[in-house]
Amino acid sequence: MKYFITILLFSISTTFFSQNYNTKQGFVAEGYDVVSYFNNKAEKGNKEFTTEFDGAEFRFSSKENLDLFKKYPKKYVPQYGGYCAYAIGLKGEKVDINPKTFEIRDGKLYLFYDSWGTNTFELWKKEGAEKLQKQADVNWTKISNN
Repeated sequence: MKYFITILLFSISTTFFSQNYNTKQGFVAEGYDVVSYFNNKAEKGNKEFTTEFDGAEFRFSSKENLDLFKKYPKKYVPQYGGYCAYAIGLKGEKVDINPKTFEIRDGKLYLFYDSWGTNTFELWKKEGAEKLQKQADVNWTKISNN
């Protein structure tokens, strides 16, 4: 019985926390290495270098990046759970991203939608990144558990 309760609680907590992350492809940032972005690169993660944090799975391109993430996970986790920062700021909507479209701002990772002729990173800059970032922070607190 104790084992069953432990499994049930783990399942509930994993489901609750993972809802705060964009894991449409099974991994945060569609399996791209969140540490590599801080070297101004968008590198695909390798299935050999995988870890879980806060109920979500992350992949890395190297053991070094995996180790860095494990040491400082909150530094590398993308803002707004890896959803499009522009969409969170503009309308408070969880929108998928293109993992190759990103910005490091004030030491934080922001990801953006870029498809079908719409590059929200360009819109983010054009429409005022600071204003959109502040609104996204407010919107995220409202929608992060939905």
